[in-house]
Amino acid sequence: MATKEEVQSFLSDFHQKMKIWEIRVRDDRGKNTQALLSLEMSPAQRIKIIEALSMTDYSGGPKTDTLNAGAPLWIFGKEVKSRMIYIKISVGPPNRPVICISFHEAEHEMSFPFKGE
Repeated sequence: MATKEEVQSFLSDFHQKMKIWEIRVRDDRGKNTQALLSLEMSPAQRIKIIEALSMTDYSGGPKTDTLNAGAPLWIFGKEVKSRMIYIKISVGPPNRPVICISFHEAEHEMSFPFKGE
């Protein structure tokens, strides 16, 4: 588990890079696209939720990205329309967009070590 300072640093880097390089969302993963339909939400609304992530939304990470051998993965959760959404993001490779690998309903209970702080 990361410290509060590490989470804050990651989010600062992520959001800053997102302003410059934008974001690539893995919509080739069916459950990410299905989440937009289920939540009756546009891709732009999804981006707004990701832009609003804060330290209290942190759930896990950093975790090694074994699939893509890329930057570490960080896990956040956000309640949207009374549903817990699982969000897995990465700063991505240098000089490329940040990445949202997962944005879908949580399949398991999520914990938030910094909620209420």
